[in-house]
Amino acid sequence: MSAGRAVGKAYLVASVAGVFFFAMSVGLLGVWPRRIIDAQTAAMSPAHPLGLSDSARRGRAIYGREGCAYCHTQQIRYLHTDMTRFGAPTLAWETRFDYPHLWGTRRIGPDLSRTADTRSADWHFAHLFAPRSIVARSVMPSYQALFDGAPDRPRQEARDLLAYLESLGRARELAGPEGEAHAREACNCADDEMLQMAFDGPVNAHPAKTRRSGEVPALPESVDRTRGQELYGDHCASCHGPTGAGDGPGAASLRPRPGNLAEHEYSDRRLAEALWHGVAGTAMPAWRDYPLTDLAALTARVRALAAPREEPALPTHLTDIGARVYAANCAQCHGVDGDGRGSAADALPMAPTNFHTQRPTLDHSLRILRNGVDGTPMAPWNGRLGVDEMLAVAHYVRAFFEEGSR
Repeated sequence: MSAGRAVGKAYLVASVAGVFFFAMSVGLLGVWPRRIIDAQTAAMSPAHPLGLSDSARRGRAIYGREGCAYCHTQQIRYLHTDMTRFGAPTLAWETRFDYPHLWGTRRIGPDLSRTADTRSADWHFAHLFAPRSIVARSVMPSYQALFDGAPDRPRQEARDLLAYLESLGRARELAGPEGEAHAREACNCADDEMLQMAFDGPVNAHPAKTRRSGEVPALPESVDRTRGQELYGDHCASCHGPTGAGDGPGAASLRPRPGNLAEHEYSDRRLAEALWHGVAGTAMPAWRDYPLTDLAALTARVRALAAPREEPALPTHLTDIGARVYAANCAQCHGVDGDGRGSAADALPMAPTNFHTQRPTLDHSLRILRNGVDGTPMAPWNGRLGVDEMLAVAHYVRAFFEEGSR
């Protein structure tokens, strides 16, 4: 055989081998894994998983167009750090409607797999419009083009993007315990320790997700006040303002507006609850991913914002009116003894104030009675109560505060 024919034959063999190995690699790395994932997805998925609404589908396109996946992942990994912060690892069936996928690979921003119901709509809009007005050290760019000049004037694209964000993680939560049990059984992986991790703990452990109630860990008594000032400046002043007056740069975009911390006296128990659970029905998130020492430092800082003040005494001729007005108009929400557990409390989107653990100033109480609280069930009472009645009940609710609940 001539040298030329030998070289030609070698080229032919190499070409055939190259085509064969390419086809084999496509089969082993692409086709075969997809068949396995498709089979696993079909087996572990609920019978009728929740798909995307038309608005969420448009929002998904906007999410991809604006490059959100460059900084945010949508995949909770099989790592204890991920599971502690966000919840159960992502199952394949959760992304069955994603094509192309938007998992992302970097976490410059937090993972969004469980972002549904973790923040209020006004928080999302304010954050999209001017991120640093809400999160002081955010590096996220502004998306003001999605709004008509203000965060409370979102265009349809902003609403669609929010609809998509609110869809992330919702299908698995709606599947409920039955869906988890079905997926565990279909997984057929009782001996696989890693795969079993997908069913350990809550589906959504997002540290910012608000809760109406629950246990709160005891905070340390020793606090670092310097650390409290630093944390407040980094995380609280953007909404509550540098002096706690509720006038931070993001406050005007939120409804209800952030609380005026300087006009309330809080117990440590109340502040610990707000930091650990957030305040349901408002933009106030939970801060469960921070050490207890940090939360204790923040409670000390917030309590220091309220300057002691002398309040005028209630005129003697009004002493019996406050109890009567409260029982007739306030007890159904705030509770007979002011603990926030009235007969109507559970039906309200925002828990009524527990006057045992927070005491407003007299001026603040009267202002709330006259004007109500925009964005909450608390309505104005100046059309139904007289001046003397409002003054009497404002004094009355202040008396519920328990000095020893610190």
